[in-house]
Amino acid sequence: MAAGGKLRVYLGAAPGVGKTYAMLAEGRRLHEGGLDVLVGLVETYGRRGTEEQLGDLPVVPRRTVRHRGVELAELDLDAVLARRPALALVDELAHTNVPGSRNAKRWQDVEELLRAGVDVSTTLNIQHLESLNDVVEQITGVVQHEQIPDAVVRAADRIELVDLSPEALRHRMSQGLVYSPDKIDIALDHYFRPGNLGALRELALLWLADRVEEDLADYRARHGIKAPWETKERIVVALNGAPHGAHLVRRGARTAARVHGDLIGAHVRIDDGTLRSEPPDLEAQRRLLHELHGSYVEISGTDIARALVDFARTESATQILLGPTTRSRVRELTSGSVINRVIRLAGPIDVRVLPPPGPGMLDLPRSPRRRRPAAVPPRRRWAGWLLGPAGAVAVAGLLAPLRDSVGLSGALLCLLLVVAGVARLGGLAPAAGTALAAALAADFCFTSPWYSLSVERATDAATLLVFLAVAGIISHLIDGLARRSQQAARARAETQALARLAGETVRTGGRALPRLLGELRRTFALDAAAVLTPAGDDWRVAASSGRPLPERPEEAPFAAELDRGAVLVLSGAALTEENTRLLGPFVTQLRLAQERERLAGEAAAAQALARTDALHTTLLEAVLHDLRTPLAAIKASASGLLAPGAEWRPEEVRGCGAIIDTEAGRLTHLVAVLLDLGRMQAGQVPVTLAPVAVADVLRAAVSGLPVSDVPVETDLAEDLPPVEADPGLLERALANVLANARTWSPPGAAVRVDAGVVGDRVEIRVVDRGPGIRPDLRDCLLQVRRTADGAPEIPAGVGLGLAVARGFTEAMHGELTADDTPGGGTTFVFGLRAAAS
Repeated sequence: MAAGGKLRVYLGAAPGVGKTYAMLAEGRRLHEGGLDVLVGLVETYGRRGTEEQLGDLPVVPRRTVRHRGVELAELDLDAVLARRPALALVDELAHTNVPGSRNAKRWQDVEELLRAGVDVSTTLNIQHLESLNDVVEQITGVVQHEQIPDAVVRAADRIELVDLSPEALRHRMSQGLVYSPDKIDIALDHYFRPGNLGALRELALLWLADRVEEDLADYRARHGIKAPWETKERIVVALNGAPHGAHLVRRGARTAARVHGDLIGAHVRIDDGTLRSEPPDLEAQRRLLHELHGSYVEISGTDIARALVDFARTESATQILLGPTTRSRVRELTSGSVINRVIRLAGPIDVRVLPPPGPGMLDLPRSPRRRRPAAVPPRRRWAGWLLGPAGAVAVAGLLAPLRDSVGLSGALLCLLLVVAGVARLGGLAPAAGTALAAALAADFCFTSPWYSLSVERATDAATLLVFLAVAGIISHLIDGLARRSQQAARARAETQALARLAGETVRTGGRALPRLLGELRRTFALDAAAVLTPAGDDWRVAASSGRPLPERPEEAPFAAELDRGAVLVLSGAALTEENTRLLGPFVTQLRLAQERERLAGEAAAAQALARTDALHTTLLEAVLHDLRTPLAAIKASASGLLAPGAEWRPEEVRGCGAIIDTEAGRLTHLVAVLLDLGRMQAGQVPVTLAPVAVADVLRAAVSGLPVSDVPVETDLAEDLPPVEADPGLLERALANVLANARTWSPPGAAVRVDAGVVGDRVEIRVVDRGPGIRPDLRDCLLQVRRTADGAPEIPAGVGLGLAVARGFTEAMHGELTADDTPGGGTTFVFGLRAAAS
């Protein structure tokens, strides 16, 4: 905004929140304090409170502009500039001026006032902001033609949000404080729905929060403040692609959720001119970060710690989360520790170093490393250490008398056989020790000077070095062969175990868990395996195999979490890292077995409940059918007392007959409603959807109502499309709601029925002027609940017919809701799909 005057914007989420009222109230306060305040233009829309606030404030007469034969009033910009007040009040900043005006938009008029040094207070609704226009259209379904660039509003010196909850605004609407009575119902059912107002309010708060954050960043930059201000928690998670990164992201997400903060994942890419491949786990961590509503940033720098801390300061982060170091101790000694440097450079920023997720309640043991020495039994390894070096020395001693004929090369070949044998017996480490001992023995016995560890000739030294290299290669190859042999044997054992597991998986019965636990115990040679479930402060054994059983997860050498708080505990032989691949499928199958047992229990309970419901429905229908016969007889007898020619009967007798006839009719209707409820609960209501004209069904429903002194008035749109519905069910649903509305409406007060199109649905509204619905009953209105014995339970004050109406409406894929009628009463709204044209 141009320099000069100052702009103050009163921002609202929707019309009617009180923006103009707040602007005028502040203007009156300043005017009474002696400031020269001038009302350039204010739209009161006939609202009494706004007109009272306008009061005796000086007002500039509006400029009249003729457009297409119509005289329209606009802001007289020249008059305000000539008057040059200290503060001008100009309503509706996004307003489009009449064609032919000096400026196309009112915000351009305001810019002229500001350039002239006049302070301006104005009002704006959030839906007029250009950046939010499409979002508002999606929420409300209304296209906003009057728009204003966000930059104009963000440049304001002060923005005040005039906030009002959706419930309070709708209450103001229903009292006629915003719109005229003829527009209230339409506004409440369309633009001013609770969901729309809540979404618009959230948009306004978020937009204003961004503006506040920008102002804070500008203030810190102007004053040279680099230390982060903890106005909002921002958690930076350092990601280097290591396997523990997912654990860091989840911990950071939980922390951010608890403090309602922001989560940012940062990866520092080393900028040293070399091309590096992306760590394999980084992409999965990036996806996880987005799933947990965090953001991902890549930073380039030569110093990882400094780049990370500088980024955290730029983002005003309050915490930095680091995982355990992946550097070796040698590299830490030569290159330094990234964690220590981050802690030193962070200053006021909290630095948290999380340990790696160890095996226990949540994680299985880590997968074994691909390259490692073959596993050798301890006895064979010790035998290799004892026999290898001693055997090499012994062979060298035996060959020493033959040095002239055997020579150094022949002796080394014999010693190489010893090294190979030790490699096969005890593994790689004893073979390396044997090779070193063999080289020293050969040097001692076969190089001059004899029986000394010194070497005179360079060729002998080279020969010994080559021997060591060849011995190392052969030992490594033999160890690789042994490792592959072990892997093949383990693969065969795993295949057999998985085959047995697959056989157990197809069994579904009450013994599924014990059989799986038994197979698990045999596969891993364990003493016991059990599934524990929480029982208050203690644990209960749900299934087990073997003895002794750990009584608590903490007492077991290994525990893994299953579903619904259950824990798998194992005892006996310690599990190695190589067991990970095979243990994982067992844990998965145990979880599936748990789920199958739970579903089987729920299915059995559902079958029992279905049988109970069927019995209740059958008994109810039998009782109701039996009631129809005596009710028909009572009604026939009562009708005989009122038949023509019965005038000779006493007045009291005929009065009692009328009462009996009326109440018998009500009982007959109640029996029909209860039968409908029973069929509905049993799912025996046939539904045939077809295009249905609302006017025809409504006419049939009204004609079937008994005579009453409460009329029914209809107001249907002429172009109302047909709806997808069952004609019979819709007629009965409308008849039940109309009967309820007439029952509660006072005599002479008409029940009004109107209908219109909202999106792809047709809404039929039944409006009465009765006492309304208690707030505590609105949520349970139209719902049929059941008591412990299965009988329908209807809240006090709500008729059975309404529950039937809702059931019929939902059977037609529609909905029936209720709300307060402005001025008193209840409004029932049927929402049905419009039929395809």
